[in-house]
Amino acid sequence: MIRRLYAGLLCLLTPLVLGFTLWRAWRRPAYGERWWQRFGWIPRSRGPAPLWVHAVSVGEAIAAIPLIHALEERYPGHPILMSTTTPTGAAVVRARLGEGVTHVYAPYDLPAAVARFFRRGRPALGIIMETEVWPNLYHAAARRAIPLYLFNARLSQRSQRGYQRFHRLLGPALQSLHAIAAQSEADAAAFRALGATQVVAIGNLKYDLPEQDATHAAGAALRQPWGDRPVWVFGSTHAGEDELAMAVLRTLRQQFPHLLLVLVPRHPERCDGVAALLRAQGLHAQRRSAGQPVRPEQEVLLVDTLGELPAFYAAADVVSIGGSFVPKGGHNPLEAAALAKPVSFGSHMENFRDIASTLLAAGAAMQAADGNALAVTLARWLADPAAARESGQNGQRVVQTQRGALARSLALLPERLQT
Repeated sequence: MIRRLYAGLLCLLTPLVLGFTLWRAWRRPAYGERWWQRFGWIPRSRGPAPLWVHAVSVGEAIAAIPLIHALEERYPGHPILMSTTTPTGAAVVRARLGEGVTHVYAPYDLPAAVARFFRRGRPALGIIMETEVWPNLYHAAARRAIPLYLFNARLSQRSQRGYQRFHRLLGPALQSLHAIAAQSEADAAAFRALGATQVVAIGNLKYDLPEQDATHAAGAALRQPWGDRPVWVFGSTHAGEDELAMAVLRTLRQQFPHLLLVLVPRHPERCDGVAALLRAQGLHAQRRSAGQPVRPEQEVLLVDTLGELPAFYAAADVVSIGGSFVPKGGHNPLEAAALAKPVSFGSHMENFRDIASTLLAAGAAMQAADGNALAVTLARWLADPAAARESGQNGQRVVQTQRGALARSLALLPERLQT
């Protein structure tokens, strides 16, 4: 009854959802791309039933890439249908998987939209990454006997408190899943508290990164024109962190006058504003999209392209992780750690709490409360390459020893699928 009330309310709100979608597309044109797919109007699947993998945005999409390759190997007769919610997630899928998968935007949790999505997509099974609980979507999959899994599942204390208010709605949805593969025992307990039954803690898929040889080669190619300049990559920055980076850069260049800052905003649409900030600060910057080499007098390379962050991490001497010096919950430090780079981040790593704790305990990262502390940390590494190298090697070792969640996740899936 509660789910029916929820579904009925969303049906009544459909005109408002449509209006919001068109307004957002007007405000942020990237969201206008294939907006109709959010109402389930995806291309019709032909041939064998696809395997559907849903990843909300960039972090989830990156974590899903090794899983997708493993699915292709395990079920060679089934194509991959991958959905995201954000345009940046879609860009990662295009950049890293190309034409090997079919990308669509996930439907809103409207009854008609999810029914249309399943009718047109015809997935043989569905895998949802991390923390996406949509009652109508889950119910529609169960009605169609589509096995649905929640992989790399995590639930922060804040999310758990919010979800607990709706446990009578969310509990049956979670119970309809074939399995929940949680990142940790704490996450598994949180899902059980909401009513989930088929839950197992298997570790974090983000550690199961692919081999890094190609990324190292791409980083070396980027680095070659810069010569011996020390390079600091600040990845996935949010508003407020760009200004912090500029202040830290000025401090560091007093000791390391040839230091190059590679600044990578999380959302490329912010790059015009960041470029204006750089000009206002009197910093000489080059935009990556200009396609020109960085000149010796230029202090900043502003990366306004998508999909290149791992290669820039590989080109770095030191790395900082954005979303952690402002209250955004942080971003994944493991891509840099897997490349044996010394990693620094701020105090806001709530979304990667366990990973951050593991890296800090292993001497593989440093946490800085503010710009002054970050400048001290980076200066220490830049002045002592051996210490930086040791920290990076510690991080690489952590990634290697924590692998295994991918194999344990795959063991939850059926051996064969219907076509």
